[in-house]
Amino acid sequence: MPEIPLVPAHWRFPAQPASVRRARHAVAEVLPDALRPHLGDDLGLLTSELVTNAIRHGVYREDEDLIELVLWPADGHYWLAVSDPGAGKPALAHPDADSESGRGLILVEGIATAWTVRPRPMRGTSVIAGLSFRQGD
Repeated sequence: MPEIPLVPAHWRFPAQPASVRRARHAVAEVLPDALRPHLGDDLGLLTSELVTNAIRHGVYREDEDLIELVLWPADGHYWLAVSDPGAGKPALAHPDADSESGRGLILVEGIATAWTVRPRPMRGTSVIAGLSFRQGD
């Protein structure tokens, strides 16, 4: 009999700055205790960066739009997808030393084992990032 996969954790948050903290805490709560020492900090940083970017660049109206998060384990990784209703495609920036922003995806690139940007079927964009873990952790 095949192993039945876990149901992904799924949340929707208002597109407001206060949702960054709520999203980070929600993701931390569902991460298994045994993996928190290995993945907790990096997963928290990925969540903060991706949700912040979605709110800043992927919403039209803070009072109407939602940011969606999905977290699931698969193939030795914990995958986090952060989706927004925007049509833009996030891309790595190369800000100069005096820039006050533009480094979020550089952090994602440095932390994640793999990451990508995908359009959503109906409306919006998802950024998906994975962190590897050992099955015995």
